[in-house]
Amino acid sequence: MSSNRIQWLNAGDPPQAFPSIHAAMTEPDGLLAAGGDLSEERLLFAYCHGIFPWYDDGQPILWWSPDPRCVLRPSSLHVSRRLRRTMSKSTAEIVFNADFSAVIRACAEPRRSGQGTWITDDMLAAFEALQRSGWAHSIEVRDGGRLIGGVYGLAIGRMFFGESMFSRVENASKYALVALCRVLEHHDFELLDCQVLSGHLLSLGAVAMPRRDFSGLLEQACDPGTPFAKWPAGPISVSGLLAGAVT
Repeated sequence: MSSNRIQWLNAGDPPQAFPSIHAAMTEPDGLLAAGGDLSEERLLFAYCHGIFPWYDDGQPILWWSPDPRCVLRPSSLHVSRRLRRTMSKSTAEIVFNADFSAVIRACAEPRRSGQGTWITDDMLAAFEALQRSGWAHSIEVRDGGRLIGGVYGLAIGRMFFGESMFSRVENASKYALVALCRVLEHHDFELLDCQVLSGHLLSLGAVAMPRRDFSGLLEQACDPGTPFAKWPAGPISVSGLLAGAVT
């Protein structure tokens, strides 16, 4: 049952100190707790239990578990005819984990809409640490060596928790998403977690999953809770993705 109060976490509290996700607020949707820290142990526990941090500079760390959850089954990604035509003509390539810091910093840049970013300096440092530990990954789109788009997130067991994406060229983030889904499907991942519903994600094949169902799926998909390391070693052409290339 949801509550109109959130629990405060102290930095010294154990990673599992979160309240039940079913105690999250309904307005704003999914707000569960505040405080704590962004240690590797707390972040990994949070994601494996359907919780993620999302907050602005000047706020305490805010922890969320919205209901419903926006998820995408890798095999259900919708690649429109228009996107296929664009991909077939693209000279760009996909590379994996070549420059994680460049991708997360690009995602942290102000958007053309004028909106700020939720990727604070502390979030940058925390996810760069997760990348060094083998948990966080980047999918990068490069054309002539220039980084033009990408996606980053966490892979735990058979779950990929998407965090953010960016484009400097039209459709570049979609190319990265296609490449990510091809890899996840090839390795039998259950879901790509997209966190919060949006029209853009729904148009790409994402769906709304009740939080209770999402939580139950995580129990199996994140077990064993180990990093994923079977990313393609070399670059893949964007046009080659249309033929299903992932290695």
